[in-house]
Amino acid sequence: MLPMLRRRADFDAIGRHGTARSTPTLVLRWMRTDRGETRIGLSTPRTLGGAVQRNRVRRRLRSLLRERIGRIGPGWDILLIARPAAGDASHAELAEAIDALLARSEIGG
Repeated sequence: MLPMLRRRADFDAIGRHGTARSTPTLVLRWMRTDRGETRIGLSTPRTLGGAVQRNRVRRRLRSLLRERIGRIGPGWDILLIARPAAGDASHAELAEAIDALLARSEIGG
């Protein structure tokens, strides 16, 4: 089970103080914390489509992040924002986008 970001204040803090990288399908924002765990936040805006479509993208992203959490290590707050293209992206395309973002960030990869 991934520790998830839930509070609005946590999302806002990453937006104000975090660093960002992006691909055509995803935006990755991250911020170093003093916690002993890495927390993950997912944002699937309404531009992706209806609730069913947004939940499908969220499930895919959670699954992909669960597979990669070992490479990230503790002490980060991470926000993954899906762009409209993520709704039509395959599982492999989303995996490739996450891997590219992690490789370009300072949090691992």
